[in-house]
Amino acid sequence: MNRRKFNLLAGSSLASVTALRSAKAQSASPDPSLLTTTLTPFGAERAGNADGSIPAWTGGLVAPPVGPDTPALVQVFTGEQPLYTVDASNMAQYAHLLSAATQVQITKFGWSLKVYQTHRTSAAPQYVYDNMAKNVTRAQLDPAGGRYGFTNAYGGVPFPILDTSDPLKAGAQAIWNHLTVFGGYSIQDIFTSSFVVINGQQILVNGTVGYSIYPYYDPNGSLETFDGYYSKVRSDTIMPGSVDGQEILIWHSSNTRQKADITWTLLNGEARVRKAPNEQYDSPEAATNGISNVDENSMFYGDPQQFDWKLIGKQELLIPYNCNVMDFTQASEFLLPKFPNPDMVRWEKHRVYVIEATLHEGYRNVVPHRRFYIDEDSWYGAMGDGYDANGNLIKGYNQYLGVVPSMPSIQEVASAIWDLNSGDYAINGPLSTGSHVAQLLIKPVDDSLFDPQQMAAASSF
Repeated sequence: MNRRKFNLLAGSSLASVTALRSAKAQSASPDPSLLTTTLTPFGAERAGNADGSIPAWTGGLVAPPVGPDTPALVQVFTGEQPLYTVDASNMAQYAHLLSAATQVQITKFGWSLKVYQTHRTSAAPQYVYDNMAKNVTRAQLDPAGGRYGFTNAYGGVPFPILDTSDPLKAGAQAIWNHLTVFGGYSIQDIFTSSFVVINGQQILVNGTVGYSIYPYYDPNGSLETFDGYYSKVRSDTIMPGSVDGQEILIWHSSNTRQKADITWTLLNGEARVRKAPNEQYDSPEAATNGISNVDENSMFYGDPQQFDWKLIGKQELLIPYNCNVMDFTQASEFLLPKFPNPDMVRWEKHRVYVIEATLHEGYRNVVPHRRFYIDEDSWYGAMGDGYDANGNLIKGYNQYLGVVPSMPSIQEVASAIWDLNSGDYAINGPLSTGSHVAQLLIKPVDDSLFDPQQMAAASSF
């Protein structure tokens, strides 16, 4: 794989990236027993770091289940005060803990990060732990290339222990872990808003009601009954009025060489659902004024076959974590001209896998080289840097992670994408707008909601 020459700022963020220690490097035949000894059930290191700023994992944050109509996100760690703040005046001291994009955002746009005590809150139900242990020895990347997908895994991230003997294989394993990360089986978003902030002005792109089901995590399913589509997501737009009634339905495949991802759309005034084969890769998100492309949502989203993926190593990084407060926030208070309100974002130090994505020969993408930082405890991508064809850093990606103790799980609370030239950004998440209040429910969702024909029949015109 050809490595691009990065500018000095991009390189400086990698000073603390280290190859995985040989004692922890795993071969193609990893040992599942490690998930109950030195590693967590997700494959992270159980131990804390040397200076104690990252504690040992002791089981995550778990609470009793809640009812289907009870909001799942709750306030956490509300009495804590920041340990320190990182801004332009002291950034050099903490540069080894910052992504390349974060350094630009601090120096160019005046960001500041309020850093809190680290809490390793990641957890999952026991059936997910059991499935991950099985996946260690049965999951396989597609023989034509890991970028296409995997087989023989179910009910947990497919590769909790990466095969670090081959960095390209490990990188593909890591991105599929991110794409199939556990966030529950069946959930409903009562309200999710999408904004762009352009020239300091907040613009509501849409407000939606969302329904998600993850067949890959069906507690009553199995490897034998899994149909290959790991998630089915439906989003119904309710505001603003110009797009009220539009709907989108997406099925995501765990092996795109065997089954392609499928997207259906329903536009205002049309009596039928249409397939949208081009709603992928670097297709622009039309309402974001060129800030965001489809595959940039949630750090990286959709089909990864355009890229070769390489594990660079592991490092400690400041990332947005345990950000539950965002679910109780009005957009008008949260969205500042160049970045979210620093008083409402919680940053913590966590260990992350550093993954490099380079465009595969013969493909085209407007962001052909990317670097992602994936939380070792949950496998959620947390941060990212995007480079153009000349190696210039042009985009930054943040995924704000929260904790749902009653599930239990880590969840994507919101995600944001920055144009690092202008400072304009797009953000999607549970930001309340007026009387529209964001809530996440752990709620059984009828399978028929994810049938494109039913979506058309139930729509009003």
